[in-house]
Amino acid sequence: MPRTKEEILIVDDSPAIRTTMSLALSEMGYRARIAEDGRGALREVRQGRPDVLLTDLNMPGISGFELLSIFHRRFPEIQTIAMSGEFSYSEMPPGVTADASFQKGQGVEKLLQILARLAQTERRTPLNSCAVTSVIVHRGAHGSSSGASATISCPECLKTFEEPEGSASGRLFETRCPHCDYSIQYAIVQQSNQTNLQTSQFKLGASVRTQNAPGFSY
Repeated sequence: MPRTKEEILIVDDSPAIRTTMSLALSEMGYRARIAEDGRGALREVRQGRPDVLLTDLNMPGISGFELLSIFHRRFPEIQTIAMSGEFSYSEMPPGVTADASFQKGQGVEKLLQILARLAQTERRTPLNSCAVTSVIVHRGAHGSSSGASATISCPECLKTFEEPEGSASGRLFETRCPHCDYSIQYAIVQQSNQTNLQTSQFKLGASVRTQNAPGFSY
């Protein structure tokens, strides 16, 4: 049975397109939310998961290509529509992980047809939101060298960034990804404490590796 009044998250760096599509979908009974780019979309989904993501492909920062890949991996239950003015609605560009495509300029009727078709398909099973992979980087017995830094791979957007390593071994650090503003916890521990720390329950949200310091291993 078709779902009614789905919530659509519209992502486009054009304010005019966001506003126009939001108003049109709202008039048709959909609940519309908007975001100005990929980073804004990830903030929105943390507040509540929409039923459908409708995203432009060409955006600064986190592109629509990247955003669709993130949603496909982390939020498989959210149906996705790739939107662009550079391809036909019947053609999916290479490398796009979306359930459907929509060509800008086709009009709201064409979009409504796509949404109706998606509403007839079965949703994928959501991932367990409590599942967290804990990866701890072990520091060598000699400690870190001056200026060492940790390269953190954000589990939300998959982009990497540098953080000062810090001196407190075994301490749980917290930072935010500069690309998507995701809150990340990580720890760097002494290699000699490996046995004890393997029994600890760190709730980490990122894989970390350390650079410019001797004696580091995974």
